[in-house]
Amino acid sequence: MTASSTLTARPVVASLKGVVRAPGDKSMSHRSLIFGGMAEGVTEIEGLLEGDDILATARAVEAFGAKVERLGEGRWRVTGQGGFTTPEAVIDCGNAGTGVRLLMGAAAGYELTAVFDGDASLRKRPMKRVTGPLADMGARFDWNAAEDRVPLTLHGGNLGGVEYVQTVASAQIKSAILLAGLNATGETVVVEPEKSRDHTERMLRAFCAAVDVTEEGEGWRIRLTGGQKLSGTHVAVPGDPSSAAFPLAAALIVPGSEVTVEGVMLNPQRTGLFDTWIEMGADLTITNRRVSGGEDVGDITARHSALKGVVVPEDRAASMIDEYPILSAVAAYAEGRTVMRGIGEMRVKESDRIALMVAGLSACGVAVEEEAEGFIVTGGPVKGGATVATAHDHRIAMSHLVLGLAAEQPVSVLDPEMIATSFPGFVDMMNGLGGDIGSDAA
Repeated sequence: MTASSTLTARPVVASLKGVVRAPGDKSMSHRSLIFGGMAEGVTEIEGLLEGDDILATARAVEAFGAKVERLGEGRWRVTGQGGFTTPEAVIDCGNAGTGVRLLMGAAAGYELTAVFDGDASLRKRPMKRVTGPLADMGARFDWNAAEDRVPLTLHGGNLGGVEYVQTVASAQIKSAILLAGLNATGETVVVEPEKSRDHTERMLRAFCAAVDVTEEGEGWRIRLTGGQKLSGTHVAVPGDPSSAAFPLAAALIVPGSEVTVEGVMLNPQRTGLFDTWIEMGADLTITNRRVSGGEDVGDITARHSALKGVVVPEDRAASMIDEYPILSAVAAYAEGRTVMRGIGEMRVKESDRIALMVAGLSACGVAVEEEAEGFIVTGGPVKGGATVATAHDHRIAMSHLVLGLAAEQPVSVLDPEMIATSFPGFVDMMNGLGGDIGSDAA
């Protein structure tokens, strides 16, 4: 997709049909590059997402001393030197919240100084949730502009292990602490009251690190001992369920549609959206289940469905926090109310996603009630005919474009360039299935 000030989705005349493959999982793509950079030896990666956020992480890993090579589409090689060294320039993480937080955790364990920065959106996102526990381990931080925000300077090395109890399940915070713990003295423990995605724990084992995970109530306790070295390995990145959600969602709401997305990761900590859709009555089937890259994978087929609103369990939030925007777009076509609560974390993502989805859906004629920690969508005919502000947030843009494919009138989004951060082929994929998304004025 070329840069454009607006993109417009027009109602689909016929239906959406086809078989596609989701882009590589964003979470695993970040981790494969970072772990490969920390490791000794060569890490071969296939299926890497080549979105802007991941490319920023690739440049950062190279700046920390690893050799990073692109071998072909989705195929990359990282040659690590067994640790990070002081970079010569600022580490610019672009719009990548996951990238900057995991990189800070990884870098904190080495004797180095590094300045982290990002774009205007990343500069608005809170960082103390990560710098706080890293500082407890012995890292030092200087706020170069505003407190709790990048740009900031990290002074790493001489860390000690900690036991950190999370108040809100967050894979980013957990991962940053565990990566720092690899080079800390003693034992590092993270206790989660609710389970968050466990890609870091799984991938650390693939890189030959010993990580102990035990059930603790509704969550788990993760332990690792410091002084461990990572060894290069092969990583096969499966399809991103967060990206697969968009073509599947479009199939659910456009009459007569049937779309299959192949090779989608089915990690139990990432499938909350699919569970919710099934509870809503979605015709969603999963076939060809298998294991790839240490993760459960399958092919998902979605067919147009008569959906009903549901109350989404609050304890499901950690497994689908990035999917509430597209869930709310689908809920606009469901009968009754879809209640989404316990998701205040959405307000500190790339944007205030609750406020933006409420505003955008309302502009399209959807009945929405905003709450401090969530929102409620009441389904019905979706008028559309609006131009929606996205605050440069890729998921807000894609969710409203999917909404527009089944609306009565076209839906446009402002500043859609950020779609390239996670799903650079989104427009081509959707149009290839029979959609009508373009940059021309409606």
